[in-house]
Amino acid sequence: MRTAVGAMRTAAVAAAGLVLLAGCGGGASGGRNGDGKGDGAGKGERPGGPARGASATTHLKNIPEVGTALRSRIPAGSRQVVAVYGKGVDSADATVVLYDKGPKGWDRKGSWDAHNGRRGWTADHHEGDKRSPVGVFPLTDAGGVLADPGAKLPYTHSSAFTPPSYWSKNTRHDFDYVVAINYNRVKGTSPLDPTRPQGQSKGGGVWLHMDHGSGTSACVSVPKPGMQALLRALDPARHPVVVMGDKAHLAA
Repeated sequence: MRTAVGAMRTAAVAAAGLVLLAGCGGGASGGRNGDGKGDGAGKGERPGGPARGASATTHLKNIPEVGTALRSRIPAGSRQVVAVYGKGVDSADATVVLYDKGPKGWDRKGSWDAHNGRRGWTADHHEGDKRSPVGVFPLTDAGGVLADPGAKLPYTHSSAFTPPSYWSKNTRHDFDYVVAINYNRVKGTSPLDPTRPQGQSKGGGVWLHMDHGSGTSACVSVPKPGMQALLRALDPARHPVVVMGDKAHLAA
């Protein structure tokens, strides 16, 4: 049944796929999703602890380095948080950490070097600014060029995720796996759905997707093992959200 539903969703939105991909990747201006030179994210100590992968810091009362402004926007029912720790307001380097809430508090489940918008972060994102939006956003829908790796979120498997041929070669696998970030989109629809409830000028098509080694147009990019781990971990029953921003915005 889930496969059939996914096929129906894909058929309904495939025609709009390239429009949305341009929104995520920004290929329309110069034909490149990532035209900067990434200098490596997370080379120093990672938020919540230095170790990668297995839980290094457990039973936390709150998500580390997230202040009251954004913490208050995490829904009370959320039991999974993907925290995106941007290196700086004008930096494309970030660290992504998955936290899961158990009976004793928040446990750190994994950490990956990542990238965000090539010009950094903004609390007032607009189409084409090449910055990632700061905020707290639900994660409800996933998909990609590759077959479902065991996602718990509804997964749209479609070649419509394939980046346009005029994008640079290093972006060819960006959308092998994606998780839609519910910024200016309709939750419960395929990531390919181009609907932007707040209007085109506010941007859209902001995803977690595969990393190509440098900044994006607005998305957050994660290495393939990290995307696979996130897709297999994020559970609709636990109401996952992403908390994302540079260190200053996160700490406010």
